[in-house]
Amino acid sequence: MSDLSQSPPSVLFPPAGVSTAQVRDFVEILKPRVMSLVVFTGFVGLVVAPGHLHPVLAAVAVLCIAVGAGAAGAINMWYDRDIDAMMRRTAARPLPTGRMMPGEALGFGVVLAVGSVLVMVLAVNWVAATLLILTIAFYVFVYTIWLKRRTPQNIVIGGAAGAFPPLIGWAAVTGNIGWGALALFAIIFFWTPPHFWALALYRAGDYAEAGVPMLPVVAGPRETKRQMLLYTLVLWPVSIAPTLLGVAGATYGVGAFALSVLFTVGAVRVWRDHGDRAARQMFGYSLLYLALIFSLLLVDHAGAGLAREGWL
Repeated sequence: MSDLSQSPPSVLFPPAGVSTAQVRDFVEILKPRVMSLVVFTGFVGLVVAPGHLHPVLAAVAVLCIAVGAGAAGAINMWYDRDIDAMMRRTAARPLPTGRMMPGEALGFGVVLAVGSVLVMVLAVNWVAATLLILTIAFYVFVYTIWLKRRTPQNIVIGGAAGAFPPLIGWAAVTGNIGWGALALFAIIFFWTPPHFWALALYRAGDYAEAGVPMLPVVAGPRETKRQMLLYTLVLWPVSIAPTLLGVAGATYGVGAFALSVLFTVGAVRVWRDHGDRAARQMFGYSLLYLALIFSLLLVDHAGAGLAREGWL
């Protein structure tokens, strides 16, 4: 086995100003794991919206949502490359390691953002395109640049960016924003704080080192846990709002309520736990929670369609 300690510096680290970015690095700065959840919620908003959109245009709309989300992630990584280098969770990203030059990431993100909005307005409608550009701008300018480094409420306010995709999907079909779409927005909006604060609880040292005023750093673990619990309680009525508004049926309502109760149980366990285990588990469950909530919407919608056709 060769001794890497004897390798020339150019082998271990790229020379300053020289990009060694590969395709996987460009994929990584799109934040594919975040994108997958964004795309799924946008797709569900499109499916459950009243009306019909040609399957090809529906696919274009979902693709634009995905590309727009990736563009916002790339610009976020460009702006946050300094603090990403200070945190263990993000230090291996393409920009902090020097595999990718800042200009590459910024240019890549801007091109994708402009392209996704242009295609959306030309192929779908201007309402969906407006919401898409608002989502990208909100994530980049409001959350990343303005809020993230200034206030512990960064996730609360900035979380709205992640709640826009169902609105975009809904608008792609209807050309407007209905109460049902706002209910889907609200679910993600109120889910976001306990989801991210669970992560922040066991990554508080990283955030403190990077100077990011996440709630556990500024207000302490106890206050963070209290607010997490309150947000999960708010999700009880919010999660069943689609049923109350006629967007979904009783099957969804019962399932969503049960999932929200379990979310609160997780928050109670975090409240009682003096270590990191419960917070880690709650973070994992929070991802499952949102995926299952929106999956229930799809299942309920499919069941209602079969019932209308006389199959059920």
